[in-house]
Amino acid sequence: MQETSQNKQVLLVGNPNVGKSTVFNLLCHKQQKTGNYAGVTVASHSGFYDFNGESVEIIDLPGSYSIYPTSEDEAILSKFLVDEQHKYAGVVYILEALSMKRGLLLFQQIQDLGIPILLVVNQIDQAQRRGINININQLSKELGVTVLQSNAKQNQGIEELRQEIAKNSFTRSLKISFEIPLEQKGLVFKILAGTKEENQYKVWTLLSSETYIGKLESVKDQMNSDEVKCLIPKRLQTQETIRRYQTIDRVIAKVLSKEPQFKELLTEKLDKILVHKVWGYLIFGLILLFMFQSVFFLAEYPMNWISDFFLWLSAFANTYLPAGPINSLIANGIIPGLGGIMVFAPQIGILLYFLYLLEDSGYMSRVIFLMDRFLRPFGLNGKSIVPLVSGTACAIPAIMSTRNIENVKERLITILVTPFMTCSARLPVYSIIIGLIIPDKFFLGISYKALALMAMYFLGFFTSLMASLILKKVIKSKGTSFLVMDLPSYKMPLFGYDFKVVLGKVWEFVTGAGKIIFLFSIVIWFFSYIGPAQNKTEYVATDVKLSQSYLAKMGKSIEPAIAPLGYDWKMGVGILTSFVAREVFVGTMSTLYSLDDDAPEGRIIDKMRNDKKPDGEKVYSFATGVSILFFYAFAMQCVSTLAVVYKETKSWKWTLAQLFGMSGLAYIASLLVYQILK
Repeated sequence: MQETSQNKQVLLVGNPNVGKSTVFNLLCHKQQKTGNYAGVTVASHSGFYDFNGESVEIIDLPGSYSIYPTSEDEAILSKFLVDEQHKYAGVVYILEALSMKRGLLLFQQIQDLGIPILLVVNQIDQAQRRGINININQLSKELGVTVLQSNAKQNQGIEELRQEIAKNSFTRSLKISFEIPLEQKGLVFKILAGTKEENQYKVWTLLSSETYIGKLESVKDQMNSDEVKCLIPKRLQTQETIRRYQTIDRVIAKVLSKEPQFKELLTEKLDKILVHKVWGYLIFGLILLFMFQSVFFLAEYPMNWISDFFLWLSAFANTYLPAGPINSLIANGIIPGLGGIMVFAPQIGILLYFLYLLEDSGYMSRVIFLMDRFLRPFGLNGKSIVPLVSGTACAIPAIMSTRNIENVKERLITILVTPFMTCSARLPVYSIIIGLIIPDKFFLGISYKALALMAMYFLGFFTSLMASLILKKVIKSKGTSFLVMDLPSYKMPLFGYDFKVVLGKVWEFVTGAGKIIFLFSIVIWFFSYIGPAQNKTEYVATDVKLSQSYLAKMGKSIEPAIAPLGYDWKMGVGILTSFVAREVFVGTMSTLYSLDDDAPEGRIIDKMRNDKKPDGEKVYSFATGVSILFFYAFAMQCVSTLAVVYKETKSWKWTLAQLFGMSGLAYIASLLVYQILK
């Protein structure tokens, strides 16, 4: 990503939860999801926009509170700022109006590194509601940089920001605001004299860092053993922080004023209940129950419309396409397979929409705070709840978000247990099986199906906790971690914006799953269309009955292994294909039942419900259904997740241990459940 005359590169930097990703989305017209907790941006994201004939690349770096990294995502920021300094035009620093003191610490550190910088004070409306007035002109004078105001949620100040970027309104400070302590000054100047570096503060950061953050490899060569022994990085960082805050306090005193007798805001009132050690958990549980009730209640009609559309499309293809293999492939293979997964898009969308609204409102930060005391005994901390909750959408970004967990042991445990959380790929499987075995009855106005779905989510969460407890004993690590975080003020969610983001996410899921299901539909159809020849003059027979096909023979060959779990050969084929991705199970079953001439007519769920064994017993009995639910609750059936686990852990040992451990647990749990319930 070299800078060219046509491509200006700009970094977007700031503390976590200050609106960086929202500014990025608006600048580049992207729909990267934002959230009100630290660690949403776990790697650098880039986007482009054109302004006045110039192409600008914006790189959104992970949020951090200091130049000194304490976690992997913060290290991305520190290394990029220092190592790639010659490539970018400058830094757009996003400062939250309500947290100026905290935000100015990192700002001053970047400024002292000699990096050109432009300051944007965001969420200015939140400060005004609290009676806080900020003198922007005075702030610009005190800091010596251009200062803009913005309210990114309302798209205010973004056009002005584009204009200032176009004008290169980035200011490089010629002096450092931090006075290096006398006891280290001599060493700093000694290193400066022995290297080509001219910036005193950059040398100081290398002395104060426990991890390498810049390209001054010869620093250690410039020090003798006594000098190295005298350096205690944490002590130097503390020294710097105290001195910087003294300077920051003087700046804030000149630029910030507050109206007297300002009333307690809704945020403070709500927090007395929502983070309460009893009421907080109860309210969180009720919110989850409402979400799961909505997944079934609100999605019922659109699911029926989608199902009816694919039934019509399949019948249309069957009627108007010439009889033969192509007709069979399209009408009985591809269309039912795709329809089998498309029908669950409304449920996935509803669940994601509620999760995004909770993030947008600021409530998810309270969940982190609330869960910290609960998760500690299991070897996790409050930050672990971010990947665990994110895992209800998809385990891949959830595992990547563990980079903001400072403690190595807690991060590894979180990576290994996050796939137990019920992701959106499991939702189609849960939904169709719950629809098959749970009656349409209600308890206190709450449907049994909603309670069953909530139970599956809690089963995943409970299993992740038990696995964490075991891993806590297995994985050895020194040191403890502490959760330090700011609770953002509550905000009105952007309902329209979140809805657009959800539509994009659902489309990603449908197209991603659709590609896999399209491929498997063709493979499944092919092996169901051919079978052993009935006479010696042919190698294979075509257009055979499903029960006489090679697919049936392959499925029946694994029946001895899956029969104790209550599964027939069709379920076995579905489970094998879904090891690529869990949602493929539903597409596979839809294709198989469409290809089976003996199956009753109707929707896929009706075909499965009415399917019977030769002895008249239902194929999908209660015991079999619960067994399938337990299998999919525990099995690691996602190749992409495995790839991300290896990428994040750099360990085949832990990746394979996770694969075989989860798959073994799934088999044993399903076996026990079926044998007990049958």
